[in-house]
Amino acid sequence: MRLLPKLFAVTSTCALLLSGVLAPQAAANPVNCTVLDLPVTGPGLLPLLPGGPATVQGQLCLPSGKTPPVVQLLVHGGTYNRAYWDLPYQPERYSYQRDMAKAGFATFAVDRLGTGRSSKPLSLPMLLSAEADSMHQVVQHLRAGRVGGVPFQKVVIVGHSVGSGIVAAEAALYKDVDAVILSGITHLPALPVLGLGAVLGLGPALLDPVLGSRGSDPLWFATRPGARGPLFYNAANTDPKVIEADEATKDQVSVPGMGTVAVFGIVLPTTLGINVPVFQPVGQKDILFCGLLALRDCTSGKTLRPAEAPYYSPAAKLETYTLPGAGHSLALHKNAHQYREATRVWLRKTVGA
Repeated sequence: MRLLPKLFAVTSTCALLLSGVLAPQAAANPVNCTVLDLPVTGPGLLPLLPGGPATVQGQLCLPSGKTPPVVQLLVHGGTYNRAYWDLPYQPERYSYQRDMAKAGFATFAVDRLGTGRSSKPLSLPMLLSAEADSMHQVVQHLRAGRVGGVPFQKVVIVGHSVGSGIVAAEAALYKDVDAVILSGITHLPALPVLGLGAVLGLGPALLDPVLGSRGSDPLWFATRPGARGPLFYNAANTDPKVIEADEATKDQVSVPGMGTVAVFGIVLPTTLGINVPVFQPVGQKDILFCGLLALRDCTSGKTLRPAEAPYYSPAAKLETYTLPGAGHSLALHKNAHQYREATRVWLRKTVGA
């Protein structure tokens, strides 16, 4: 039966209980969210779980009334899970999924393999190719009506940080989506900052007080306690309780996988293979991708685009956007509503959502 998607027809509150990110405010939220498991298998994923197919769990959030024909597939970054898109703190302000649903948009946020409630393979096989393969299969599930019984006509694949590298590879390789959003990423990151952040800010998940009980192998890493604030946020534009919620829901990342994503999904121009429109939003104060050492002018979308445009084909019709005063995790800053609204404007123009 694990080969069949297992849809849990539950209310929004029950869905959050199953996902482990229940928030008191969610019970009053009229958005319709459900949680389900999807099988992912095939040649690219055979080494993951020899005993059977892997399972990706995700949360589908829909607006009330008629289901839209367009869905956003949300792919979180490294050391995150799908809670990035539905933070269990003031969801009315910080939940990307719930805010999109209130505005009439459908979203499906997944736990990437190895995170959240999805299958936990060994870290070594979780390379960029396997990650892109698994997301390709989720796209096919969305189109075939195996997610909530809705055969979506259009799929927009959305990534954050490491997830954007995976999204870029999926879109470039499989060419099965209608549009792409790459957030929290540029093609020339601040490599010294990234390197120092990795050395000082990451450690084996086995030793982490939040994640250690999972029994991960030694090459699954997580952020060290207290590292998320300096790495991912601009304190002047962040509610401290958001960072607390982020720390409480953090997750792990495969070190081998993160390496291949960094090289082939970010630094090298994988994005040249994308043949559909691309929206690239970043935080203006992102020290990982917009700092002085990144050699990127993130003052505005207009100043960022000239540096990024050479990494895309004309078919991408690249549009760039910077969220003022936001750090790396731009969806969780105080003014994140501006980023979400800019995304909606682009979606309506691009895919008619």
